[in-house]
Amino acid sequence: MDCDILIIGAGIQGAAVARLAAQHGYRVRLIEQFSCAAEGTSSRSSKLIHGGLRYLETGQFQLVRECLQAQRHLLRERPSLVKLVPFYIPVYTHTSRPPWKIGLGLWLYHRLGGQGFTRVPESTWDKLDGLDTRQLRVVFRYFDAQTDDRVLTEAILADARALGAIITFETSFRQAECGTNGCRTQCQGPSGQEEITSRVLVNAAGPWVNHVIGQVTPHTKPLDIELVQGTHIIVPGSLQQGIYYLEAPQDQRAVFAIPWQGHIMIGTTETPWRGDPADVHPLEQEKTYLLEVYNRYFKRNLAPGDILDAFAGLRVLPTGNGRAFTRRRDTILHNDSATPRLLSIYGGKLTSHESTAEKVLKLLRFRGLGRLQTQL
Repeated sequence: MDCDILIIGAGIQGAAVARLAAQHGYRVRLIEQFSCAAEGTSSRSSKLIHGGLRYLETGQFQLVRECLQAQRHLLRERPSLVKLVPFYIPVYTHTSRPPWKIGLGLWLYHRLGGQGFTRVPESTWDKLDGLDTRQLRVVFRYFDAQTDDRVLTEAILADARALGAIITFETSFRQAECGTNGCRTQCQGPSGQEEITSRVLVNAAGPWVNHVIGQVTPHTKPLDIELVQGTHIIVPGSLQQGIYYLEAPQDQRAVFAIPWQGHIMIGTTETPWRGDPADVHPLEQEKTYLLEVYNRYFKRNLAPGDILDAFAGLRVLPTGNGRAFTRRRDTILHNDSATPRLLSIYGGKLTSHESTAEKVLKLLRFRGLGRLQTQL
């Protein structure tokens, strides 16, 4: 065998699995279709290491606890990349969630491991970066963390490489055949076609997850998923106090206004995407939506021509009823008995990448990888 674990995808999830597997002594190979890490979803997030405050509203308590534990670990282990930042939640007379409900959510967030919260005195509202104070009832402040998602992914990959993992960019997965003892994977890289043999195959291809499954034999049934596009825009200006957690007046979704590289980043949206994941791009209606949210809260009159930049990424969500905003965000590990040597990662949060990697390794050991390690 060329390696014990072959990973497809150099996003945050693939990087985390590579690092943890190499740390445990496995021979790891990772291939990535693009020329650099985190070129897809993992560099197009809101750049937040958060516990998922809004997930409490849909009862995802275990996910919130897991993410807050992961946040504390990252703050301790990667202090140069992950930093606590104050978040502000303004509550107006027209806000759909009353102050008591938001306060209760913040209290529960703290009880599950969050940093705590306070009410911002009305006497200091005029210092909140030009926030519109008309009909403002309460402003809550709490703390979550911020990072550079691409840089964090690159740092994890660098750790994996230092531990012996082999990482190859500009290498596209073509097909794989998995049997009782391992997998034979065909890929196309800078030096041409290559066959890689591995004991197991980890599919961390993000929005391409079902495309990879479709090219593996024996065939296994993929999960039914929806790709949901999230767009962010960058506009001129600065936010000196921190990050603002806003309720979109159009549909009551959460939208963040975030200080980012000397400007303001606003996001995100939730738009169904049915094309090639490589073609994802910000839509004009998404830009308009985000500008309307920002202008509503900060008394500015920014127009589409003021947008400095925009980017879009794709979430992988299980097919279900209702809006994507209220859909569960649990990471799903798919390991069908028809193809036990293939494990596919559906979804996955930036914050909880390490715990996802731990679950992947645990499942792989259950499928026999741990016993095979003794043959090295």
